[in-house]
Amino acid sequence: MTERFSRICGVGSYLPKRIMTNEEMSALVDTSDEWIQARTGIKQRHIAADDELTSDIGVAAAQLAMERAGVSADDIDLIVVATTTPDRTFPACASAVQAKLGVDQGAAFDIQAVCSGFVFALSTVDKFLKSGEFSTALVIGAETFSRLLDWNDRSTCVLFGDGGGAAVVKAEEAASYDSSMSGIIGHHIRTDGGKSELLYVDGGPSSTQTIGHVRMDGPRVFKHAVTNISSAIEAVFEDAGVGAEDIDWFVPHQANQRILDGVAKKLGIDGSKVVSTVSQHGNTSAASIPLALDTAIQDGRIKTGQLVLIEAMGGGFTWGASLFRM
Repeated sequence: MTERFSRICGVGSYLPKRIMTNEEMSALVDTSDEWIQARTGIKQRHIAADDELTSDIGVAAAQLAMERAGVSADDIDLIVVATTTPDRTFPACASAVQAKLGVDQGAAFDIQAVCSGFVFALSTVDKFLKSGEFSTALVIGAETFSRLLDWNDRSTCVLFGDGGGAAVVKAEEAASYDSSMSGIIGHHIRTDGGKSELLYVDGGPSSTQTIGHVRMDGPRVFKHAVTNISSAIEAVFEDAGVGAEDIDWFVPHQANQRILDGVAKKLGIDGSKVVSTVSQHGNTSAASIPLALDTAIQDGRIKTGQLVLIEAMGGGFTWGASLFRM
């Protein structure tokens, strides 16, 4: 009798070529590099080209992840794309990714949990793989979030950027799986729809028949973010029987450097274990975790066998955390 589990076996990312600095931003709205960095930690963000679609970004990240995992289109039987900015209202962005990658089997669908999307998608894929329904999956976070921004609203437009990240997740079998082995250990995801008016887009096909723009009550979001994220992490720790001292790397959603610092401090996670890319990428919503994860893998910080914690909170409110060993 064997036990089925899932393992991340390749990660890739992609960033659009265009970089928008804080200095360039200050020419658009009443702000400055000093103001933005002091409040967010952001120095620059990447902006998609006019003809660059979310599916293009997802495909570029997925191709790199597949190459590093040593898998081909023939191996992939599940694609889950976490995005708030799909190419079209329908079909799903995942359908476009599937076609562009040349995958002609299995299932492909989107998950919409805004900034928490990658955590929600990873949790979903993990369960599908463990059930035996699928064997090799792509989990993608991809966004062209700049297209939701009101470029006259300095409280939001300075925060976000575009990009994508992807992970190949494979089903494995062992006589007995335990957390000392490479694999996904656990998740905790939550939603509180009662707080949706604190962070939302003021448009949609059913309500206004428009795309709309991001609206946010920043101070109240910050307050809930630290509390909610910390509670999700504590739940994952309890289920896994580990503590902050056991974590090798903490890869949080890259929303705001102050939130990253606040969560780490609240949980007692050593600051040297926190992977931060927010200064270079800004908030790329569902793409931020895989982008940061790939950055830390490629620069040699995250190594095989190390214990990695990820977390996020987004509009909805949605929030969650996942724990895995590389």
